[in-house]
Amino acid sequence: MWQIVFFTLSCDLVLAAAYNNFRKSMDSIGKKQYQVQHGSCSYTFLLPEMDNCRSSSSPYVSNAVQRDAPLEYDDSVQRLQVLENIMENNTQWLMKLENYIQDNMKKEMVEIQQNAVQNQTAVMIEIGTNLLNQTAEQTRKLTDVEAQVLNQTTRLELQLLEHSLSTNKLEKQILDQTSEINKLQDKNSFLEKKVLAMEDKHIIQLQSIKEEKDQLQVLVSKQNSIIEELEKKIVTATVNNSVLQKQQHDLMETVNNLLTMMSTSNSAKDPTVAKEEQVSFRDCAEVFKSGHTTNGIYTLTFPNSTEEIKAYCDMEAGGGGWTIIQRREDGSVDFQRTWKEYKVGFGNPSGEYWLGNEFVSQLTNQQRYVLKIHLKDWEGNEAYSLYEHFYLSSEELNYRIHLKGLTGTAGKISSISQPGNDFSTKDADNDKCICKCSQMLTGGWWFDACGPSNLNGMYYPQRQNTNKFNGIKWYYWKGSGYSLKATTMMIRPADF
Repeated sequence: MWQIVFFTLSCDLVLAAAYNNFRKSMDSIGKKQYQVQHGSCSYTFLLPEMDNCRSSSSPYVSNAVQRDAPLEYDDSVQRLQVLENIMENNTQWLMKLENYIQDNMKKEMVEIQQNAVQNQTAVMIEIGTNLLNQTAEQTRKLTDVEAQVLNQTTRLELQLLEHSLSTNKLEKQILDQTSEINKLQDKNSFLEKKVLAMEDKHIIQLQSIKEEKDQLQVLVSKQNSIIEELEKKIVTATVNNSVLQKQQHDLMETVNNLLTMMSTSNSAKDPTVAKEEQVSFRDCAEVFKSGHTTNGIYTLTFPNSTEEIKAYCDMEAGGGGWTIIQRREDGSVDFQRTWKEYKVGFGNPSGEYWLGNEFVSQLTNQQRYVLKIHLKDWEGNEAYSLYEHFYLSSEELNYRIHLKGLTGTAGKISSISQPGNDFSTKDADNDKCICKCSQMLTGGWWFDACGPSNLNGMYYPQRQNTNKFNGIKWYYWKGSGYSLKATTMMIRPADF
């Protein structure tokens, strides 16, 4: 700034000096002022006027073009030449001055412009640096935002992909369900037609049934009177049947006595037949030891009593001496009996029979007995279970069974539940189930809670013996629904 002021002052001083020199040279000449503007500098020129070129005391004529006054004209020409020379000199000087001023001004202006440019460049660099920093910060923020946007966009794309997949699955499911619904609608319409047809048939059938019902009511009213008469006859026949049963029992005793008498007479006639000794036998083991080694029916006596009972003795199986206490083989005897019948025994010793709980209880409490249970199925297979110690409690303890030491081929686990269970019949429920096992499964047995065995159940013939839960079963050999073909329960002293 100070350089510019100094340069302006120097320009003014130079121009003032030039003007003074020019004014001294133009004092005797009429003056006319001219001003020239060049940049920041102004130039003033004083030129002589034409009126001042002639003097009032001049002896020459005022008309300069008159040819009659050559002296004055030559003087004026000289003065004009002088002035022209002076003007030319001044003009040259002014041109040099102008050139000088222009050269100095160019340098100063270049420097000023360079300084201004440098200052502006520094400011612009600083501003540019700030802008770059701000731009870098904004770029970083934009990069973070872009990364977040990309992550969010990726998540949204994945979610959209999952939604599209699920949508496709749902569309497929909807299509499948739609097709199934259409099929069901077709089936429904078909079924509706069938139902309508069946309703028509049912209406016709109901009408015919009503007619038949009316006819049956008439028949039932007629048959009721007939049934009442039959019931009266059945009551009479039942009374007669009890009489016949008593007569049959007496007849059986008579036949047994006759057979005994005949065997006695035959043994007396035949010396090869062993004579029957008039002694009492407690069990078949004593019969075997006395020399009777043939299978058959023998008379046994109750321990410490003279009361006799007929029993079948197996003198061949396992060394003989077995007293048969139960046998099932053809279903000829009904085992759904009362407590009293199971106590004294029933059936035929030569076929199916039950020896009697009272006799077995008294016998097995005298000494240690073993129990062998022999089983047969309908496919020709046989198995057995052997208990090393067997006895029954007294009637006061409901003939509770006690077993120990199981061996055999009819299962590794006893099908008679242990510890001992009480005996139950259809009229004496001593089991551990509220369902009355004897009535539900039929027969008398040591049921526990209906248990895994019942050898006194209903007898079913072949091809009807499966899925029968009230049949003759031994669970751990054939399962609970298989009814066996034949069973035998036999006892013998453990020291035989």
